[in-house]
Amino acid sequence: MNSIRARGATARRILSVLLLALLIMLDGCVVGPDFSKPATSPEAGFRPTPVTLPPAGPTDPQQHLQPGAEIVGQWWTLFRSDELDATLSLAIGQSPTLDTARATLAQAQQAILVARGGYYPQADLAAGAERERVSINGFDGAEHATGSLFSIGPTVSYSPDLFGRVRRQVEENTALADVQRYALAAAWLALTGNAVNTAITSASAREQMRAVQDIIAVDQRNVDLVEIERSAGKAARTDVLVAQSQLAADVALLPPLKQQLSAAHDALAILVGTTPAQWAAPRFDFDMLVLPVDVPVTLPSALVRARPDILAAEAQLHAASAAIGVATAQLHPNITLSASWTQEAGSMGALFEGANGLWSVAAGLTAPLFHGGALKAQQQAAVDAFDAQLGVYRQTVLAAFGQVADTLKALQHDAEELAAQRAALDSAQASLALSQESYKVGAASLLDVLVVQRLFAEARLGYARAKGQRYLDTAQLFEATGGGWQASAASDTAPAR
Repeated sequence: MNSIRARGATARRILSVLLLALLIMLDGCVVGPDFSKPATSPEAGFRPTPVTLPPAGPTDPQQHLQPGAEIVGQWWTLFRSDELDATLSLAIGQSPTLDTARATLAQAQQAILVARGGYYPQADLAAGAERERVSINGFDGAEHATGSLFSIGPTVSYSPDLFGRVRRQVEENTALADVQRYALAAAWLALTGNAVNTAITSASAREQMRAVQDIIAVDQRNVDLVEIERSAGKAARTDVLVAQSQLAADVALLPPLKQQLSAAHDALAILVGTTPAQWAAPRFDFDMLVLPVDVPVTLPSALVRARPDILAAEAQLHAASAAIGVATAQLHPNITLSASWTQEAGSMGALFEGANGLWSVAAGLTAPLFHGGALKAQQQAAVDAFDAQLGVYRQTVLAAFGQVADTLKALQHDAEELAAQRAALDSAQASLALSQESYKVGAASLLDVLVVQRLFAEARLGYARAKGQRYLDTAQLFEATGGGWQASAASDTAPAR
């Protein structure tokens, strides 16, 4: 009974110490700056005047910008291609890059739990066994005693967070986890953007190959015309050689385009997490990709909340702010409270008897007096790191605004170029037909036909390239404005804001 009462009294003493520590913690203050998000200038914009997209010619659709419209999470579905949707589904599900980003995020989240452990007392169980021999008659005595000592018992220690060091560490690690969360979103956006761009590059290569095949068909028609004229005695052998030379030169345009198409297929295989031998990319063609006509555009005021790279830079700035608080707390005293209860006995049988119980309660205070200026230097270094990260944040915002501005202007120029290339192609095609007929009746020379044919070739290839660039710039605008990742499958990685 006495043993039970003694243990109860000890437990009450330890509880009193812990309650006192809790009161001290609640009464503590948090040093260091409280983070506030950087303000965005109300004058911030993409262009001094709104960008409008002109018509792209009589055969291509005109695009319309929709400022403030919401971008769907799976933004690539705006191109209305089942093959593209299937490819992106594979890429998201099998990407090693996303797997790495997810694991890094999980690691950062565990660091938050580690930091939160500083809020609570640390309890451990210690046990020991000793065997010793001692002299009982002095240094020159002949008698010795041998004995054993067994001990077991819990220990509790606690450091009240008087000046918020632990709270700032938790804040810092939470912000660093947000950095990794946004890094995952950025990796998702980069992966989807690269996959769509590669698919469009594949379709563009096919379009240019068709253009070259049209040019080759014209070259072959010229060769046939010259050979007919030579058979009739109206053309020289040199005219045939010139026409055949032009045909061979244009045939040489095909291999580089085939290589570009092959490289795009291989790149898509890598993006979906397989080797080119394991997965064959589907056939992408502009006939199966619909150019989005109504193009949603994030407002300038919302861009800083839409782009994961900006949000990651902001979270990194938040972590740097919390690090100032951690360094500042190192300048203040630290209190450590500890309590222990130990059962000690010379034999295992008597180890848990009440008379063999020992307890202790202790408090310690450590206050920095002189560290050679190291602690102040650490605080100033944290301040400098914050200033440096603020510059990184501002530069990230500026680069984002510049990228969107460039892409908007590119879409405007794409429409203008496509209209001009279409007009040039129609004109060159009509001129070529006339020149070929004139050559047949002897009203034009072979040189005249080849000059017009070269204009047709340039216009045909130029139109194919302009068409592909318009698709690419449209996809890049979606990527530059955030790609709607908040509403996508990556939205579960978005921290509360």
